Amino acid sequence: MVSITVSGMAALASAGMTPMLPASAAETWQPYAGSDISTLAAGWTANCATAPWMDRSKTAEQRADALLHYSSKNQMYRWLNEFGANYPTEQKHGSSGADYGSLQLPCTPTVGLTDGPDGIRQANSTAYPAQIALGATWDEELAYQKGALLGEEGYAKGYQGVLTPGISSGRSVLAGRTPEYFGEDSLLSGTMAAQQINGLQSNPGVFATLKHYVANEQETNRTTQSSNVDERTLREVYERPFEIALSLSDPGAVMCAYNQINSVYACENPDTLGALKNDMGFKGFVLSDSGAKMTTVGAVKAGLGQEINRPSHTSPAQLNEAVATGALTLQDIYESAYSVVRSYIAHGVFDAPISATKATDPLANRAVNTRTPETIAAAREIAEKGAVLLKNESSALPLTTSKQTVAVIGSQASADTTVTPNAVTVCSQSFFGPALKCDGVVAPADSIREKVNAAGGNFIYDNGKDLTSAKAAAANADTTIVFASKIMGEFTDPTSMSLDNGGDALIQAVTAAKKPGSKVIVVLETGSAVTMPWLNDVSSVVEAWYPGEQQGPALVNLLWGDVNFTGKLPMTFPKSLAETPTGNDIKQFPGVVDSKGIRQVDYTEGLEVGYKWYDENNVAPLFPFGHGLSYSTFEYNNLHVNSANSAKGGKIHVTFDVKNTGQAAGTEIAQVYLTLPATAGAPGKSLAAYQRTSELAPGASQTIDLWIDGSSAAHPLSTWDAATNQWTQASGTFTVSVGASASDIRANDSVGIRTKH
Repeated sequence: MVSITVSGMAALASAGMTPMLPASAAETWQPYAGSDISTLAAGWTANCATAPWMDRSKTAEQRADALLHYSSKNQMYRWLNEFGANYPTEQKHGSSGADYGSLQLPCTPTVGLTDGPDGIRQANSTAYPAQIALGATWDEELAYQKGALLGEEGYAKGYQGVLTPGISSGRSVLAGRTPEYFGEDSLLSGTMAAQQINGLQSNPGVFATLKHYVANEQETNRTTQSSNVDERTLREVYERPFEIALSLSDPGAVMCAYNQINSVYACENPDTLGALKNDMGFKGFVLSDSGAKMTTVGAVKAGLGQEINRPSHTSPAQLNEAVATGALTLQDIYESAYSVVRSYIAHGVFDAPISATKATDPLANRAVNTRTPETIAAAREIAEKGAVLLKNESSALPLTTSKQTVAVIGSQASADTTVTPNAVTVCSQSFFGPALKCDGVVAPADSIREKVNAAGGNFIYDNGKDLTSAKAAAANADTTIVFASKIMGEFTDPTSMSLDNGGDALIQAVTAAKKPGSKVIVVLETGSAVTMPWLNDVSSVVEAWYPGEQQGPALVNLLWGDVNFTGKLPMTFPKSLAETPTGNDIKQFPGVVDSKGIRQVDYTEGLEVGYKWYDENNVAPLFPFGHGLSYSTFEYNNLHVNSANSAKGGKIHVTFDVKNTGQAAGTEIAQVYLTLPATAGAPGKSLAAYQRTSELAPGASQTIDLWIDGSSAAHPLSTWDAATNQWTQASGTFTVSVGASASDIRANDSVGIRTKH
């Protein structure tokens, strides 16, 4: 065995090399063998700046290796489990019986992890709108801002690891965690996730965790189901958004999912975890989902860095047994530990630790009030920009400030928590009740009452629980605003697309009872698409998603036109469940349980996911991907397309003008789609680029200038070749389409690209 002395370590470090353990399982881990280790440790405790792994002049790689060099075997083991890694002054994990035999080396940080898709899940935190609402903004700067604020709030409460953002591909509108993600498109999801990661990690000592990798598309039997998907579909649909996100950001961790992929659990799947590190260039560590099924050997061999929560698979006894039998080498374990330590150091966790008080009691500051004027303003801005105006017949919106009678119907609009649902329960996705505390919710009924009263009008509120009472309220109103909802979230997939709590019946009763000439406005607070049997009978429909704590002010600003709608759907809204990619075959969703108790879910729709399925099968959705109305109208002109080849692949240059042809200032989200040559065998068209315009005054135009780069991680010009295990650029004629949604294409052009050989 090669002995690495302190001077040898320094020489390797100065040369930029990373010392590694020998790969032979027969050799024994040999930590630093100096006789003065206790003296050194005492000195490091007194002055952490003298500890080799705290030398900021060294790289994260050098510092991580130095720490592991001085660690005992059990101290190295600690990094493979959240408890051992993040609570260095505790030796035993009581409920699991795991005993590490010693405390962690000094000068290692206490680290707290917290969920954070739509807010830090503790009291006195800002309740932002759901991630699906952020996705509907198509606003990367806003995604960054939300991430930065989440990281700031989490750190203030003692959490350095924030378990967000998540990515899914939206193969079913019934997937329970749909509101936790950015929608069905790879490019939109990947870019929005990347910017949220970048924002989070702009806070020193905070790292993001991108999740849930991969093909994690349902809650039904989520811990045992197998997502059975062919290799091309896996790469082009389910791994692609992760690859895009990783190309634009550097998250501290990626969380592997509960499910199996082709009968191998995600947290020990060598193919998918191998692609993550070898093909996508991921530099952080793989963190398991809580209670994810795996084996000790399989997980470590595949590249798991850390098991979250209790050490069910990574206890010292389990690791020792695996080494003793030769199933694992100490090199295998070193590499897992190294991935965690290097990532912690690279993201400032060692250099910006939580306070001494929090280190003694990591939960001491969890109830600190982190809501600020900035976080509250961001929550309102996301609610405003993420709301989507689905229908607006005869310009029913915006409402006027004239003296009129406005009725608000639906308990969702009220702050009265004795009646459910209410403004708190629809604030965020479900997680055994609302995922967030939503302490500061401003209810829509209160904000609308204030607006109507200020104009000298008459306000009526009815909770909608009694249809007779609701109809009476509508019969006396000039404008009726009906609130309806469908609660979704972790642990359960809904079984239908219908609104909860008799929402459809309520809307139908109100439309039947309204007085002639009056308006009925429907505000939907849902996490996914719903059926709308009443659509033709109402004037306007607003999809507000789960709108967070500032739902009242945001909705008033939108409904009365103080803020124009800019949101666009990040997912397709179908007419019915039958008219979806997975709606007609139980084998596709939610799958069939086999004789071994494993739910087998067959992804036989292949590449036809989301709007691509609607294109390929000539099915008109209720509202297409990318749809969203405005109080303005926009015209697309002067499309110009040309191509260029390079050694790394083709590029397509796209320019066009967007003009505001309406009477109100407004912002358009211009979308560019690409259809590959027929020989590529790719269904429909794919979003290849998008851009939010600046706010355009009536009559004003803006030139959109975009490149579609074939060498990017989005692989817009390529398909996955399973035979050669690589992306292969298509050759032939590509069609470029620009427009306001996947179904509202305003101009097309074509360009030829020939693959260089």
